[in-house]
Amino acid sequence: MGAAEAFAELVCIMERLRAPGGCPWDREQTRESIKPYLIEEAYEVAEAIENNDIDELRTELGDLLLQIVFHSEMAREEGLFTVEDVVRGISEKMIRRHPHVFSDTQVKDSGEVLRNWARIKAEERKDSDDTSTVAGVPRAMPALLRAHRLSEKASRVGFDWDNANEVLDKVREEVAELETAVQLGNPSDVEAELGDLLFALTSLGRHLGIQSEDALHRANDRFIRRFRYIEARLAERQQDLHAASVDEMNQLWEEAKARESSR
Repeated sequence: MGAAEAFAELVCIMERLRAPGGCPWDREQTRESIKPYLIEEAYEVAEAIENNDIDELRTELGDLLLQIVFHSEMAREEGLFTVEDVVRGISEKMIRRHPHVFSDTQVKDSGEVLRNWARIKAEERKDSDDTSTVAGVPRAMPALLRAHRLSEKASRVGFDWDNANEVLDKVREEVAELETAVQLGNPSDVEAELGDLLFALTSLGRHLGIQSEDALHRANDRFIRRFRYIEARLAERQQDLHAASVDEMNQLWEEAKARESSR
């Protein structure tokens, strides 16, 4: 069975599940009710990639594809669009945005590809109510990921620093402004300056080829591992976590770090 036949079979399965006599649960669902599953499946795909678990990636990609087919089937039932419209639309978009592959446009590197992409996308949006370069980044995205995408979009039209050292200078500037805001004690100013610092750090990550969302995710994992080590060592000593001093916990934290570094 080829890709087209396999995809068509999945579409038919979803149509049957939603049809009279199909699955009661599937028939009850709405776009809003299954929206959390779409987001969850996308995160599970990302986790499989991070774990380099190829079997799990295959499975999770299937679960994510099911969500797309599910939404498309509900739209078909309402006479809005079909899954064929979805596939045809993305195919046309990819051809349109890759003129260096499907037409005679010449590019010298991936940077020029991205600039052409931004230009073509802007042309597509010229009749939209919002034609901004930074439009189209969902507010519901994780904040660090959204900051990365916003600064990335702005960089494609030249609004960016030349190198990571320049961004580091901006980070230092934002730290100083945060310190001043903390000293003055205005909560709204402190929040604003902390947000500016986080945004600058995200831009620094982008210049260093690091996705800040991933960096913080891994930092969270390190924190969990090291804190669990503190808990385990204190338990071995039959010592109450709440009774341990900060110095004791810091010493165990450094032990945990050293153990990780030695592996």
